Amino acid sequence: MPQTPGDVTQLLIQWRAGDRDSLDRLIPLVYDELRLIAGRFLRHERPGHTLQSTALVHEAFLRLVDQTRTDWQSHAHFFGVAANVIRNILVDHARARQAAKRGGPMPALSLDEAVAFPKDRDLELIAVDDALLSLSRFDPQQSRIVELRFFAGLSIEETAEVLRISVSTVKRDWILAKAWIYHTLSNTGSSL
Repeated sequence: MPQTPGDVTQLLIQWRAGDRDSLDRLIPLVYDELRLIAGRFLRHERPGHTLQSTALVHEAFLRLVDQTRTDWQSHAHFFGVAANVIRNILVDHARARQAAKRGGPMPALSLDEAVAFPKDRDLELIAVDDALLSLSRFDPQQSRIVELRFFAGLSIEETAEVLRISVSTVKRDWILAKAWIYHTLSNTGSSL
């Protein structure tokens, strides 16, 4: 019998309540989708990236297991949190790589270019992450929308569900957030 998003949500609720068996039942239900999210991130990383999607999923899952205080709302919420965890792992990895190189300019990429996911360029994850952190101080909801849409790959409707806001609000804030981040990247000297 195929599993539904409701099954995942129920297992998340049981897991949070302390039922360790529900975690064992949850893993096979979410593993393939987590690999898809990780693969989506890694496809746009530099060639020869040292992290592989399986290792990235395993690291993300270890961090998700520690999310004992998260009030899981739905399967979309889980994958939104998972995408954020994966993003943080990749940003940490990129920052460590940059630190190891002792500086040096990174190729700049605007959010519009990144949203288009160009095949021939590395995703400039650190610059976008910095701009997103700056946006979160200005408008946390817009920042979360970018996180869910851009990094998690959620649809407008799924994003609205996770944030418990209207679809029209997500559409409006998505446009505003992209413009804000574009402006932020252009003011930091990033080429657009």
